[in-house]
Order: sequence, then C-alpha cells, then structure tokens
Amino acid sequence: ANHRSLAWAIAQQLRVAGASLCLTYAGDRLKGGVEELAATIPGTIVLPCDVTDDAQIDAVAHTLGERWGSLEMLVHGVAFANKADLEGSFLATSREGFRLALEVSAYSLVNVTHRVLPLLEKHGAGIVSLSYLAAERAVPSYNVMGSAKAVLEQATRQMAYELGPKNIRVNAVSAGPVNTLAARGIRGFTSMHKDHAERAALKRNITQEEVGKAALFLLSDMS
Repeated sequence: ANHRSLAWAIAQQLRVAGASLCLTYAGDRLKGGVEELAATIPGTIVLPCDVTDDAQIDAVAHTLGERWGSLEMLVHGVAFANKADLEGSFLATSREGFRLALEVSAYSLVNVTHRVLPLLEKHGAGIVSLSYLAAERAVPSYNVMGSAKAVLEQATRQMAYELGPKNIRVNAVSAGPVNTLAARGIRGFTSMHKDHAERAALKRNITQEEVGKAALFLLSDMS
C-alpha cells in the first residue's frame, strides 16, 4: 500500500538478498504509490491484482510464467475489512462484511497459491503471509479481522501439509503492532502500540525491517 507496509519491508529485504521482484496492487487508487516504490528497485515488475478477481490473478501468473518461468517465493500481504465492521460491535458484523473480510484476507492465500502453483512447484518455494495475535485472542476493535486471521493460520497449516511433498514451505509471520496504514484502521491502536513497548521484553516496539528479515528467513533455504 505504501512505504510503511510490511509487504514493502519484506520486498526490500528480498531485494538485498538478490531476489527479482514483482509487486502487485489492488485498484487504481493504490497503483501510483506502488509504482513509485517499485521505481526505487530497478527491474521490478508491477502488475494489477485484485484478489477478488480470478482473471487478474491468472493474468499475473501468465505474465510471470512468460518472464520468469518459475516462482521461488510468494508473499501474501493482503487484508481488508469494511471500516464499519472494525469500529462497531463484532456481533453486528454484516453477512457481506464477514464474507468480504475472509475472502480478501484469508481465502486469497489459498486461491492465489492454487493459481500460481505450476510456477511454485518447478523448483520448490517458500510462501509467507502476515497474521496477528488476534487470530488466537480477543483484541478490541479487531473484530472480523481476527476471524480472518484465524482462518489464515488454519489455511497455512493445511497448505503446509498438502504442499510439503512438493518442496513448498508455507508459514505465517505474526508480528507485533507496527505503525502501518492497516494498523491505523484499528481504533485505539496508538495506545496499544505504546502499551506493547512498555510490556515487551526489549522495552520497545518491533520495526518494519525486523519483520522483513523474519520473512526473508522463512522464504529462503535458511529456514
């Protein structure tokens, strides 16, 4: 989404390690920002990919198949929920809001992986997605996104079981609170961020760079 995104932090670490990159964006509203980031890393491919549109996912797979022939790493940094479903009562989550949050934030990991699988299985690969503690515990104002993260983590385990024989590893990074665009959509995040720093063993919050390095480890053969 922008320079604070964990997906961008991961991309930077992958580039340092020598990877060629493809960044995707959902919709014209995000296109310009992603293109600006991509321009700082020569050779980076930028493609549209709304994960609710199978045709766009297939187009990405086709383009990368022609240009690269295979994929060694896949980063799932996608999540979305309607603002009203994060600000109000969890019990008042609409049927459509629940469906949308789970489709974009969890099912997309399964669907995208399935559609690019021929590229991933050629040489083995690493897949990483981004989770959060709300998958396991109740977190104020996280609401339906906590449900989505719980599904994401179950999908991670199921996919790891199914794809392991193909030499494809699947992991999720459950990072602490980081000041990203997504985090700012959570009511009370500023206080949570401060409280976390006071209670953490290191007495500070984590950084985007540290999340990027953790993902690099999981994506690479170091893990």
